[in-house]
Amino acid sequence: MQRIDHPLLSPSLGSHRTLTSFHFGAPQSGAGKVYIQASLHAEELPGMLVAHHLHTALAAAEQAGRLQGEVVLVPLANPIGLAQRVDHKAMGRFELASSENFNRHFPDLLEALWPDILQALGPDADANQAAIRRAAGRFLTHWTPTTELQSQRRTLLLLAHDADYVLDLHCDCEAVLHFYTEVACWPQFESLTRLLQCQAVLLARNSGGDPFDECLSGLWWRLAERLAAHGHALPVPQGCCSATIELRGEIDVAHDLARADAQAILQWLGQIGVLRLDALSPIPLPCCAPTPLAGSETLCATQAGLVVFAAAVGQRVQAGDLVAEVIDPISGDCQRICASVQGVLYARIRERYVHAGGELGKVAGATAFRSGPLLGF
Repeated sequence: MQRIDHPLLSPSLGSHRTLTSFHFGAPQSGAGKVYIQASLHAEELPGMLVAHHLHTALAAAEQAGRLQGEVVLVPLANPIGLAQRVDHKAMGRFELASSENFNRHFPDLLEALWPDILQALGPDADANQAAIRRAAGRFLTHWTPTTELQSQRRTLLLLAHDADYVLDLHCDCEAVLHFYTEVACWPQFESLTRLLQCQAVLLARNSGGDPFDECLSGLWWRLAERLAAHGHALPVPQGCCSATIELRGEIDVAHDLARADAQAILQWLGQIGVLRLDALSPIPLPCCAPTPLAGSETLCATQAGLVVFAAAVGQRVQAGDLVAEVIDPISGDCQRICASVQGVLYARIRERYVHAGGELGKVAGATAFRSGPLLGF
């Protein structure tokens, strides 16, 4: 195991942060590379504990000669956000200096590579995969960040750009375990969602907002489509499959949950041949069918008030079912918030007071009805 501390651009005189990565196994071994990071939204802590248990298990596996590929683990992907507190409250979703979401605005690698990539490609898919990764590495190496936040984004992408698989560990406010990935990556991740026993799986073709995971996996399928649209019959494989795993809610930081999640990921590493296990566990039956992210309904309040939930996370609701009430204790008005789609209430807010227009929860519906940017703020 190798530990590398990556210095970030200093935002101010006398201030300096580093991002730490742990490298297990043999790079370029032929068995593949997996990149795993936690807490890019720095107040989302369950993934950090899963990373802690993965670190212990991967170190033992490497010592025993069981790692057949490479695993890069970043247990704390956002040292900037982790240090941000206002009035004793964690502020890890948005950078205070710019108000930018830490998991948005990653660079568009396709647009960066497109002017020059065609001349590097040929009839061999494996050679094309290697050429695309080299081109992405050159772009990131020569990208000169001008802010601490940009330097953090660049560091994460340099660590992950040549990975076959990328797992970005997040959580919601109050939630069941759920999973986001792009349509092109779903076949490679189906077994992982079953091992994790995900209760919602949400698929999209480009969610909008340029999040970390889609910056990496989106390059490949979008490049293949653009080449075809321009009449170039050149094979481009899905060279990176990335996903965001939402590890329940913010307060679900517990060893039993984290150990189970880490064990599921280790079993999946065994399934894809990166980790040699004595025995592979049977893949359990899925807890849900995948649904389009465009079919996810975000329930919102139209008035301010006290929130009283009528439905628990993980509960299946029908169209018309009551999910929450928003009560104005001054006027006595009670707004009923009902689902308009059938599906699982997979996430809801932690606060019990909401402003007018505020989000309350999300229902994973089976039929797409939304377009445009599909992710929250």
